[in-house]
Amino acid sequence: MQTAFRIEHDFLGEREIPAAAYYGIQTLRAMENFHITGITNMSEPLFIRAFAFVKKAAAMANRHLLVLDPKIADAIIFACDELIAGKFHDQFTTDLIQGGAGTSVNMNANEVIANIGLEYLGYEKGQYEFLHPNNHVNCSQSTNDTYPTAIMMAVYLKVDMYLDTLKDLKESFSAKSKEFKDVLKMGRTQLQDAVPMTLGQEFNGFATTIGDDIKHLKEAQKKLLECNMG
Repeated sequence: MQTAFRIEHDFLGEREIPAAAYYGIQTLRAMENFHITGITNMSEPLFIRAFAFVKKAAAMANRHLLVLDPKIADAIIFACDELIAGKFHDQFTTDLIQGGAGTSVNMNANEVIANIGLEYLGYEKGQYEFLHPNNHVNCSQSTNDTYPTAIMMAVYLKVDMYLDTLKDLKESFSAKSKEFKDVLKMGRTQLQDAVPMTLGQEFNGFATTIGDDIKHLKEAQKKLLECNMG
């Protein structure tokens, strides 16, 4: 009969971790110490995907440089691909707000990736002597690298979503500007009547403003490509 818990150890001692959980002891301690907002990182799927991209890139680089055994690197890459595909996001149980500049969520990611990778290699969750959250998954990294890089990547991906929506809005305003090009209305200066204009001109002004905002967002988005890693 399978036990409901597994035992994991750290410098502070040992703790029982739910047997089905892919997170580990560092995540458990973070859940206890930083229960601040009640909103966990699983509520931000783009952020989890971005973290997985960062961890995957590190594993690929470490494999190429022979810093990691190729089998271990491949297991990490497999685990990251699972997260990128939207799986195991419910294992990101740390609070969005935490101490340590992101250390808790970084270790949460390391532990989840390690345990997915361990099962991929044929081991049990928690057998970190074969694939370790810190020594292997976090190899050549620190929280001060991974956390801000993942945030910037998540924002970059989020901007793409907003750009698509803004483009649709701009096209809708442009369509209305043509539809109402012959409809006259009073222009407005503050709260007073001003020079007459068409309703189409007003909608065209909206479309032009949204177009400028799209350009500004694209320029700002480019700056997110310069990241802390590497």
